[in-house]
Amino acid sequence: MKKMVSVLTLSAMAVSLAACGKGEEKKESAGVDELVAQYGFQWTDEKAPILNEKGAEDIIFNVYSSKNASALDYNDMKIMQDLFESTNVNVTWENVSESVYSQQKNLILGNSGKRPDAIYHAGMGAGEIIKYAKRDVLLPISDYLEYMPNFSKILEERPDIKSQLENVEDGKIYSLPRIEEMGLLQNPNLLFLNKGWAQQAVEAGAVGGIAVSDLKDGLNLTSEQMEAMLTYFKENDMNGNGDASDERPMNFVYNNWQGNQCDLYGMFGLNDNLEHRVVIDGKVTYTVLDDRFRDATNFIADWVSRGLIDKVSFEQSQDNFLANGKGLEIYGAFYWWESETVVSNPENYIVCNPLIGPGGAQTVCVSNNPEVSTGEVIIFKECPNVEVLLAYFDRYYDPEISAQINYGPVGIVYEEEKDEKGMLVQKELSGDMTADEIRLQNAPLGIIYLSDYAWNNVVHMEPRARLRLERLNAHATPFVPEGVKPCVNVQFSMEELNTLSNYETNLNDYIRTNLIQWLTKGGVSDSAWEAFKNELGGKVKLSEVQKVYQDAYDRLGR
Repeated sequence: MKKMVSVLTLSAMAVSLAACGKGEEKKESAGVDELVAQYGFQWTDEKAPILNEKGAEDIIFNVYSSKNASALDYNDMKIMQDLFESTNVNVTWENVSESVYSQQKNLILGNSGKRPDAIYHAGMGAGEIIKYAKRDVLLPISDYLEYMPNFSKILEERPDIKSQLENVEDGKIYSLPRIEEMGLLQNPNLLFLNKGWAQQAVEAGAVGGIAVSDLKDGLNLTSEQMEAMLTYFKENDMNGNGDASDERPMNFVYNNWQGNQCDLYGMFGLNDNLEHRVVIDGKVTYTVLDDRFRDATNFIADWVSRGLIDKVSFEQSQDNFLANGKGLEIYGAFYWWESETVVSNPENYIVCNPLIGPGGAQTVCVSNNPEVSTGEVIIFKECPNVEVLLAYFDRYYDPEISAQINYGPVGIVYEEEKDEKGMLVQKELSGDMTADEIRLQNAPLGIIYLSDYAWNNVVHMEPRARLRLERLNAHATPFVPEGVKPCVNVQFSMEELNTLSNYETNLNDYIRTNLIQWLTKGGVSDSAWEAFKNELGGKVKLSEVQKVYQDAYDRLGR
C-alpha cells in the first residue's frame, strides 16, 4: 500500500492547489516519448499498469469534483484505490458539495493558471462547452483518441453517440460522457393503484365495467372509471383510521423528472413531457401548439378542482411525496418510478396501463431524459501529461470498471467470485444500509459505459432495475406510438445558442406560468387559449426556438 499512502497524503495538497492557486506548482508535460521511456507509459494493454511505480510517484493529477453528501471522499473510496493499484496513475481528488461546485464553477473555468487538471461531474452544457472551447480553455479530447482505446471503440461503434458529443463549430469533442443505457428513462412514470381500495370501490358498485378479478397488473381503466374510483376514494375512509379527509385519491410531483403529471396528457393522445417538446416522425414538435393540450389541461384541472387530484401534488417536493407515502396508506393512485420507493407496502398496489381518455386515446409521455449525459468530465488545456490522464479515464469505460464506478466495488457491492457466465454478482445486503445507501457511499458515479453488452456479459442489472424494465416493457413501451422519439443531446452552433439565449427562457417561463395557473385555478378559457397561442407565435418566439432544435436534431443524422 505504499503507493496508496502517497495518494492519501497528497489529498490535502490537492485541496489547496486545485482551483485556488497551484499554477506554478505544476510540472511541464514530459512528452509521450519521455513518458514511455522514463515512466513506462503504455495505454493499449487493459490488464497492465499505465505507468510504472516511478511514474506513480512523479506524476500526480489533481481532479476537482462535486460529490453526493453520503459518499466517501473519493481519495478513500475502495474503487479509486483499486484503480490506483491497477494503473499506477496517481489522482488526488478535491471533493466539494454540489452547492459549492455550482458557486465555484465559473470561477474555476475563468481562472487561468489556477485550475485543477480536470473537473469530474462537470455538468457542462453544450453552450458552456462551446464558449470555453472557443476561449481555448478546454482540451480537445478527440485529438488524443489514440490513448483511449475504450472510448475510441464507443465512438466507432456508436456514431449516434459520437454525433451527440461533437462540437458543431469545429467537429471536436471536448468532454467525456456518462452512458448508461437501460431503457428506463424514456418513460419516467408508471401509474400505481391501491388494490385494496379499488376492490372496495368495485364491490360497492361505484365503478362500472370492472370485476374484482380484473384488479391486477395491466389493468386498463377509462378516464370515466378512474374518475369514479378517485371519487370513491375521496368520499370514504379508505384506510379505516376514522378520518375520511386524509386520503389522497391521486398524487404526483408536479414537473418532477419522474412521477410527474405528463402521462395524464396521454389520455388525449399527447406524448407530453416537461419541455413539451418531442420528435414525431422526425419533426420537433411542441405539444402546447395542439388544441388537445387545452382539452387535456381543462380535464385535469377539473379533477384538481374536485379534489380527485390532490392539490399538494403541485406544491410538494419529491422528498415530501416519498415521506408521506410511508406508514399509514393515504395514496389511492400515484405516478412514480417504482412503488417500492413510495409506499411501505408496495404489494398492495398494482401497475395500471395508461389511462384511456374520453376519445379512446391511450398513450404515455416520452421524456427527454438522456441516457447519454455529455459534459461529465472536462480536461483543462494546460494539464501536463494529459495522455496519461486520458488513458486513466479511459479505463472507466471498461464495462467491469464502469459497473464498479456506478454501483460500488468488488468486495463491497459485488462478490469476489463471478458467476458461471463470468459476470459480476451483487452481494447480499447485510446490516441496516439499503442498496441505495451502500451505492451512494461507495460509488463515485460519473463517466461509464453500460449498455447491452455489459448487461448480457459483464454485470447483472440491479433487481429493482430489472423489475422496472419488466414493468415498462409491459405497461409503457407498448403505448408509445410509432415515430415518437425524445429530443435529447443535440449540439448547437454559437448562432443557435444565441437564439436560445434570447428566447428559450422566456418561452419556458411563459408556458409554465400559464400552465400552473390553468391546472390549479379551474382551467383555461377560449379567449385565454387563443391569447396564449398568439403569444407563442409572436413575442415569445416559439417558432425560432423550434427551428433551432429541428436544425440541431437533423444534424444528428437519425
